[in-house]
Amino acid sequence: MRGEPLAIERIADWIHEDAPQVCPGDLASVASVVAWSVIVEPGDVGYGILRAACGSERGYELLLHSSTAAEFVDSVAASRTGAAACSGLSAAELRALGEAWGRWRPRMDPARVRGAIAAAGRLELRLFTPHHRWPQGLSDLGAHQPVCLWARGRTSLSDALLGHEHVLAVVGARAATAYGEYCAFELTGAAAREGALVLSGGAYGIDGAAHRAALALEGSTIAVLAGGVDRVYPRGHERLFEQIMDSGVIVSEVPPGTAPTRWRFLARNRVIAAWASATLVVEAGSRSGALNTAHHALELGRPLGAVPGPITSATSRGCHRLIQEYAASCVTDPSDVEALLGKHSGPSRREDAAGDLVDASHHPERTRVWDALSLRQPRYLEQIVRSSGVEARVAMSVLGELEIAGAVISRAGGWVKAPSGK
Repeated sequence: MRGEPLAIERIADWIHEDAPQVCPGDLASVASVVAWSVIVEPGDVGYGILRAACGSERGYELLLHSSTAAEFVDSVAASRTGAAACSGLSAAELRALGEAWGRWRPRMDPARVRGAIAAAGRLELRLFTPHHRWPQGLSDLGAHQPVCLWARGRTSLSDALLGHEHVLAVVGARAATAYGEYCAFELTGAAAREGALVLSGGAYGIDGAAHRAALALEGSTIAVLAGGVDRVYPRGHERLFEQIMDSGVIVSEVPPGTAPTRWRFLARNRVIAAWASATLVVEAGSRSGALNTAHHALELGRPLGAVPGPITSATSRGCHRLIQEYAASCVTDPSDVEALLGKHSGPSRREDAAGDLVDASHHPERTRVWDALSLRQPRYLEQIVRSSGVEARVAMSVLGELEIAGAVISRAGGWVKAPSGK
């Protein structure tokens, strides 16, 4: 996996040949970002530490030429630049980098890098990085901010869209009721009419209603996907995604060719919450993924609103909980949305309360290992490590926990999901 095929110069040549439009600027810098977007899973704190210590390009070179985790960690510590050079890396950061080396090395795949670049050229994708046309709010994620954003659609409008001052995230249940879709359409439409950029995830239910409302008012909307922008999901929304791309863009932090998984959906939610000026939850059950987005909004100190529903409706229980227990604003008409977007929130005082909103967000490694398994075909440790981005030692520990719980079965030297598993 080491050697010339993954050298930055080789990747830069591929970009120059196949996708020269992908990102202006220094090709070597762009090449390193493309490589990292293939190597790391969304929200990988190890990459955030590395980027702050020595930058993406230098960090990639160190990963490429290191033979052991210890060699890699020592090289990073000796290569710190800028503000990072003034203070040493903590023991926790050094440990995180050592563990990250074990995750990253198996994922240095020339075929995936070349495939992402080829898709970028074929679909005329653009690449946005923290140093070039970046939504300001994403910087609040710190070490967890994305490596980059891949964009597809009317990328000529990207400057205006990515730098939009008023961004409303609208999230909620996929299995929405007619009441929920009506509320989402009316409230989002009012915000779009006033010039807000509408941000959502492109899913069925509330997401789709929010996007359609913005489009109906000839407003601006962006769909943030959990998979690659060349593999739109759900398939039933292909026409909706085409309409979004006709007037705006769809974006993803993962490269083309990447499948959406449970972990990537959860990780995607932090991007929506951080990018938005405010988040509105229209319908959400007690275990809805929309509550995960609300959790991130609370942690980031973003204004959060929720639409109440019938007390008999299971799809409104999450919204009622946000209002009752987490001080979310009760949103019942367009003026409430306007007030939500006009709020200026400092550091959140509700972070402790937000922590138990979504249990899955507390076990990212378990979720990623689970996503790498199959019900029928045994997956071997090397395959699980490569697919999940989890270090081998951690993957083995998680597999042991899942096996004890009866969620996975060891078979033919590998592991499969138990029929009655999670």
